[in-house]
Amino acid sequence: MSDIFLHQNLSQQQTLAPQMRKSLEILQSSTLELTHLIQQAIETNPVLEDITEMVSLDAENDSEDADSLDHLNETDDDWRDRSILEGRSTPWTTEDEERRQRLYDSIVAPVTLQQHLQQQLDLSMVDPDIRSAAQAILGNLDDRGFLDLPLRDLGSRMEISPKTLGKALTLVQSFDPAGVGASGIAESLLLQLERKGEKDSIEYRIVRDHLEDLARKRHPQIAKALGTTVERVTEAASRIGRLTPNPGGDFNPTGNPYILPDVVIERDDEGRLTARLTGEHLPNLRINDFYKDMIGKDGIDTKARQFLRDQIRDGRSLIRSISLRQETILAIAHKLIERQKEFFEKGPRFLRPLTMNDVADELDLHATTVSRAVAGKYMLTPQGLMEMRSFFATGYQTSDGAEVSNAGVREAIQQLVANENPAKPLSDESLMKGLSKQGIKVARRTIAKYREQLGILPSHLRKSYS
Repeated sequence: MSDIFLHQNLSQQQTLAPQMRKSLEILQSSTLELTHLIQQAIETNPVLEDITEMVSLDAENDSEDADSLDHLNETDDDWRDRSILEGRSTPWTTEDEERRQRLYDSIVAPVTLQQHLQQQLDLSMVDPDIRSAAQAILGNLDDRGFLDLPLRDLGSRMEISPKTLGKALTLVQSFDPAGVGASGIAESLLLQLERKGEKDSIEYRIVRDHLEDLARKRHPQIAKALGTTVERVTEAASRIGRLTPNPGGDFNPTGNPYILPDVVIERDDEGRLTARLTGEHLPNLRINDFYKDMIGKDGIDTKARQFLRDQIRDGRSLIRSISLRQETILAIAHKLIERQKEFFEKGPRFLRPLTMNDVADELDLHATTVSRAVAGKYMLTPQGLMEMRSFFATGYQTSDGAEVSNAGVREAIQQLVANENPAKPLSDESLMKGLSKQGIKVARRTIAKYREQLGILPSHLRKSYS
């Protein structure tokens, strides 16, 4: 028998308390997610109530320095309650409630590609066997609208005759959008041309017989094979380029694309950039006074008193976490205005390198707190809707000492390509030299990586023969 040994080890392990986990969850939640969390809390915690008043969580910043984070270090429960309830609320009117309802009503799940095709199948007057086969085809389309397995395999798997399956496929390929039901991009493009009545066109012949040459922009070879001019092939290539390689692209497979910004960057009456939270529609919580008074009354059961104390404690913790979330996001937004002022005023080219550690140090926060606070959050800026994470990026230093972010470098590459001669597109080496003239030293392999991220083809595939 083998010997049995007992070992005792002493180790330290950090465990998050439930309230801390909930606080982190609230910090990471988007505004819409936070709305759901609050509604859930109201339903499960009887001491919480929505006083249906709007709170301006950034009102105090008008009377104090926006960069001061003393309020973030306050931990007194009563102060937190006052920060939410005292003197910064306006009545919630019927008109406000209607606006809020319109907001929620506008957030509707879009029709998916499968639903769109199913609706057309339901309206089709066909034999039951063909309808059943078409249903099987719809169930095997990917998000682009292409069959994700060979038709023969589908027929054998579903025990559908080739004749019936062929008729069903013809039916599906007649549906909108044009190009669905194809086995790949080439067949999809041919279906789109057929729908336009261009089956006898040069465009159809190019897609059918010379698609690889077209992808590599070998226009002279195509022209020679078809007995036409390079100019005619270039014109046909332009028309083919207006077809879609992704028929299902207009349909969102993941559901709701609606994004509600958490912060709005706008100018005040004096023209200065300022940040405003968009949480005015969030339910405003407080602890119901009836339950507070009940704890102190005689005759209440001990278990009931402890239950109420636990619920009140959890309710106050939730209110503090929401308040801290809002204050933290707002503080980070103000710091972004300060550090990325040129971007807000001039555009993406002027986005500067910035790390979360930089902001965390200036706000006396931990970098992970900043990371959680900006996760999934969006800002509506003068330059459009942007994810807060996009303001944090590494970058390069120009020859004159200025800093430019990775996004700024990509913007510069995009401008160089936009202004190039289509007959002599810039190679990665030429792009590197062009950036160097602007004082930006970037390696050629980095240029290639950024070009691919921008969806820009290599120079030999961008060449135009027109």
